[in-house]
Amino acid sequence: MTMTAEPENAAPPRAGPAAGRPLLQVRDLQTSFRVGKSSVRAVDGVSFDLAPGETLAIVGESGSGKSVTSLSIMGLLPKGAGRVTGGSIRLDGRDLLGLDEPQMRDIRGREIGMIFQEPMTSLNPVHTIGRQISEVVMRHQGLNRAAARRRAIEMLDLVGIPEPGRRVDNYPHEMSGGMRQRAMIAMAISCEPRLLIADEPTTALDVTIQAQMLELLRDLQARMGMAIIFITHDLGVVAEIADRVVVMYAGQVVESGEVAEIFDAPRMPYTAGLMNSIPRLGRGSRRRERLKAIPGTVPSLFSLPPGCRFAPRCAHAAPVCQTPPPLERIPGGREVRCARWQDITLDTPETP
Repeated sequence: MTMTAEPENAAPPRAGPAAGRPLLQVRDLQTSFRVGKSSVRAVDGVSFDLAPGETLAIVGESGSGKSVTSLSIMGLLPKGAGRVTGGSIRLDGRDLLGLDEPQMRDIRGREIGMIFQEPMTSLNPVHTIGRQISEVVMRHQGLNRAAARRRAIEMLDLVGIPEPGRRVDNYPHEMSGGMRQRAMIAMAISCEPRLLIADEPTTALDVTIQAQMLELLRDLQARMGMAIIFITHDLGVVAEIADRVVVMYAGQVVESGEVAEIFDAPRMPYTAGLMNSIPRLGRGSRRRERLKAIPGTVPSLFSLPPGCRFAPRCAHAAPVCQTPPPLERIPGGREVRCARWQDITLDTPETP
């Protein structure tokens, strides 16, 4: 099946990104939420680039700001509660923060697709899967209802759903969890977006289905050439799918760089802690070892510790950590937010 055929009543083709320019540029992004009479900053100065066809993973524990970053890019923050208070988000040079809601609706689906965490709550339970996909392509590609239905069947077939001509009339509750996730992917890519944001798309799936989802995303990316932002807390998944990784903690980027380099030698103790907390099968040894968990919890954004936000949980904390460390660019083009990255040795396991 090809993805290049011109659909009926198709919208005008989109121009690709200029040569050498990132598809997505996020600079010093700051997102705040109003809670009662107070305001709390959930994303604090996040910056990264994403090239066409590249996969960037954003990792961190719950509460680190990963999903809020993605919702900020999509313009889907809760109205009246969350808003972007600083920075810029540019898609192919176009400032998304300067667009109004109708303009952002044109971007969502057509330029940027998104796979949400839980398909059962993200899909509309009172409409068939086919109708929900059809509405997207009718809105963004100008197809009539019959052509949109054919497109929906084509997309369900593309993501590996058996008997797509029958399944197109299923409601979400008539599908398994894995099939609902595939239907969500079909909807997200139905307009062939240049950027796909996948927010914890494998969290609720068993290991076998998770592996199938990752393989499906790799295959779709190869076919369509889209860039992917993959949001997860699982570094094992990162090793499978990503080219680069951004590690977030308490709303800030604490380390970023090429996946292979960071897995080989993390510089931030938090990154090493995430790697050490991944369960692994024994390699030639029957000795059981206790899983190495990171002590403590992510701090409340209402009462952040002074200095380094990870210091209260860090075994390498020292007096110098009482001063907030900058995000420092280190040799190799990597970035790390740690005052002691040059004088500590981090114990990490083999790449998961």
